[in-house]
Amino acid sequence: MQTQNPCSDYIQTKGLIYFARMLDKIRLYAVGRLAEGYFVGVEDPTFFDARCTRFLGVNYDDLVKRTLEGGSDDEILEWWNAFLSKRGWRDEASADLEAAKKRSGLGDRDDIQTWIDLHDAEEGRTPGK
Repeated sequence: MQTQNPCSDYIQTKGLIYFARMLDKIRLYAVGRLAEGYFVGVEDPTFFDARCTRFLGVNYDDLVKRTLEGGSDDEILEWWNAFLSKRGWRDEASADLEAAKKRSGLGDRDDIQTWIDLHDAEEGRTPGK
């Protein structure tokens, strides 16, 4: 099977550089076509995959799973945006969100349904606006 190099770091996904390259490496590695010498994963925190996933706050294994399910780079970034925008709303982060609301003196605010809503409220903005 012929190997290939991943796309350039400069390829942008909705303005974000490197993301497309990371997904390209994931896809190529999964089918045994990634050329020798490329680092894939987050074992070393100084590698770009680890830096990018830390910056986005996404679990690398979850990203690999979603990437291998298919879809364009834009769709995968949208998946992440949708996940992040709903974080704390009826999921495993809900209890932590409620505790954080109480610590912030916002425990009675029903309009705070997600972590992003909480950030807005704590910073004086109306959640979701």
